[in-house]
Amino acid sequence: MTEIFNLLFSQYKTYSTTETTLEIIAVIFGFLSVWFSKQNKIWVFPTGMISTSIFVYLLLKWELLGDMMINGYYFIMSVYGWYIWTRKVDDTHVTPISRTTQIEKKTSIYIFFSTLVFVFIVYKVFDKWTSWVAYADTITTAIFFVGMWLMAKRKIENWLFWIAGNIISVPLYFYKGFTFTSFQYLGFTFIAIFGYLAWKKNLDKNPLIL
Repeated sequence: MTEIFNLLFSQYKTYSTTETTLEIIAVIFGFLSVWFSKQNKIWVFPTGMISTSIFVYLLLKWELLGDMMINGYYFIMSVYGWYIWTRKVDDTHVTPISRTTQIEKKTSIYIFFSTLVFVFIVYKVFDKWTSWVAYADTITTAIFFVGMWLMAKRKIENWLFWIAGNIISVPLYFYKGFTFTSFQYLGFTFIAIFGYLAWKKNLDKNPLIL
């Protein structure tokens, strides 16, 4: 038991109490955000903004640029998503859950590859292209950028990107030494699966808004 504990949490000996506390708070609000997203509740955005703000600070301090950019982007897209989710499409209805259009699919592809190029350049400029982790960071950043954009647009396909990115992030964050965050992404994976099923059920009940 002691060996397992040390394997999971020994790296926290080098962190300050403030850093560890902030990571735990960010993880809690991250869970709340994803849960509210599954429930199709607007609280996904304010809780997500709290989580991402904390992570931006921590990841900048830990010099994890790709992860920091992901969370900075999340914050910006949360503002955008908050507006989209509350915008009325007529006198009584707000933007509904829907599937991506052909134009949005093309935009998603553009966002994905543009992000790959952007992160690659950033890592090169800051000389962070030093291990396989940089490759994984680049891919997950691109996946999450698309996922967040689709979530802000209230598109059901956002969950597929979250599932893929979360699965990659679980071992990636554990390898980086952030066990609490790794557990967070493990939880996110299961919530994302149920989120997709819940949103699909919503679409099946409301075929006229497809």
